[in-house]
Amino acid sequence: MEERHVEHYLAHLANEMNVAPSTQSLALNALVFLYREFLKQPFKHTLNFNHSQQPTKLPVVLTQSEVKTLLTHLSPNVLLPCQLMYGSGLRVMEVTRLRIQDIDFDFDFDFDYSSIKIWQGKGNKNRVVTLVPELKPALLAQIEQAKAVAMNDLNANNYAGVWLPFSLSKKYPNAAYDPQWHYLFYSQKHSHDPYNNNAKRRHHIDESGLRKAIKTAAKKAHIIKSVSCHTLRHSFATHLLQSGADIRTVQEQLGHSDVKTTQIYTHVLERGANCVISPLSTLF
Repeated sequence: MEERHVEHYLAHLANEMNVAPSTQSLALNALVFLYREFLKQPFKHTLNFNHSQQPTKLPVVLTQSEVKTLLTHLSPNVLLPCQLMYGSGLRVMEVTRLRIQDIDFDFDFDFDYSSIKIWQGKGNKNRVVTLVPELKPALLAQIEQAKAVAMNDLNANNYAGVWLPFSLSKKYPNAAYDPQWHYLFYSQKHSHDPYNNNAKRRHHIDESGLRKAIKTAAKKAHIIKSVSCHTLRHSFATHLLQSGADIRTVQEQLGHSDVKTTQIYTHVLERGANCVISPLSTLF
């Protein structure tokens, strides 16, 4: 198989199979790795093939009125995580993986950092996002409840502590038994760690529960848009820009590496119905 065969195959994926650009890129990277590492015949020049094209998809954004209605139809056990997704622009996995110590505020003082620390987000990036002051009482109650559950687990037999990522369990051997490291939104039942002799632990809540709750709430609220957990994050970014926030600030809050990714929300505002007056309106 020569380079021209690889070019024909990649063009076939785009022309006949109509695959997404990411699928074509995955096939290209796999073939480059195969020829370089195993066949020992790396490609000598830039491959010439038809690249797959995929139109830019605009995000689904709710109005503030729709967000308010959606939140009122959520059950109390999932309301706070969903409020954080909209209030701080968190992804669903970022909010489920929050630890107690990731919430940085002092309830007794008016001036504090009032922030949420996100560790190993998408792209393995860390960032600090804003914390809605109005959520402090609910967060404080959730923290106290999570600590109480953690202490109850730690006093039980055969409890191996909370799961820690990477090699933190070796670097900080006592961290797994520290309530501050336990999940803020904890599971209602214990689980067994398959990678550590089925050790008994308490994991975070299942993200699928939040997804189902959002879908159900959107249906009850009679919102005809395709609403998901990520819709709250899209709405957060769009409403920030709408209120006059700088695009660089929104970029940092969302954790985007490239500002071009954040600019998609400016397109939503620029193409909105309020920005363009249709000539049909003049007829009325």
